[in-house]
Amino acid sequence: MHVRLHLSAPCIPWQAYAVNIWVDADACPAVIKDILFRAAERTGTRLTLVANQPVRIPRSRCIKFVQVSPGFDVADNEIVRRLAAGDLVITGDIPLASEVIEKGAHALNPRGELYSADNIKARLNMRDFMDTLRASGINTGGPPTLSQSDRQAFANNLDRLLTRHANSS
Repeated sequence: MHVRLHLSAPCIPWQAYAVNIWVDADACPAVIKDILFRAAERTGTRLTLVANQPVRIPRSRCIKFVQVSPGFDVADNEIVRRLAAGDLVITGDIPLASEVIEKGAHALNPRGELYSADNIKARLNMRDFMDTLRASGINTGGPPTLSQSDRQAFANNLDRLLTRHANSS
């Protein structure tokens, strides 16, 4: 597997309480990335975007980009390989969120929904059901566009998670 690491600026030692945020960046909306960039700078939190295509990132000591080889789930597998318990993963990919939760980390989707051990099984079942419908030729449509309330829910839950983690250290 080929992995290229792009740093926007040299990293400095992270605070002892710093949680790592991992972003499944191939499908992450630009507006959500912007929220994450601002939060990383404001809190000094390490933010790593992982994708199989180049992603623009601002110059920052807190933000880096990892480019992985093209292929199915290569970015997801890289995130799972690198994350630690307590880290936060931003993804709309429900199977990835399930793996993240199994490793003791947190998963937040771009619409602001925090996946948990209590709700991930139901989300996986619904995803599988919708896949079955699509495979049988039923047009299920796609998700609605990201709304202002989705962005606000994401920003609020991100802030809540970062604050809770900082206060627990």
